[in-house]
Amino acid sequence: MFERTSCVDRINVEIFSFASIFQLGDSCIVNGLSRALAVQREAEIDYGNEGDLSPYRVFSEPIPFQPITEAVTFFTHNQSPKIKVNAIDIIGVSSSSLLHVGNSKHVSMEARVKHIRQLLPLPRSEEAE
Repeated sequence: MFERTSCVDRINVEIFSFASIFQLGDSCIVNGLSRALAVQREAEIDYGNEGDLSPYRVFSEPIPFQPITEAVTFFTHNQSPKIKVNAIDIIGVSSSSLLHVGNSKHVSMEARVKHIRQLLPLPRSEEAE
């Protein structure tokens, strides 16, 4: 599996958040999962009992992966055993993302977000206009 060496002189990342991975070196299995409930309200109200993801199907429905049915044949020839990079500059890595320098065998990443906007009702006088 591990056929090449990755060399990076400098990596600069401003922000890592929400189930993100920074992996230096080879890995066999990487699994990332992030689930978020994003509620945007016109008025600042906290009901105190929020945060349960179970009522929302987006968090429990299976992801419909399409099976790969065609045969894939390829040949690689690496003239150099190294992948050389001078610098990597990244503003942010978030929500089940991966910054990986090295070889990987199996990678599985999943991010599910439910966005809800709660707006205040229009006053009666504005509805008539």
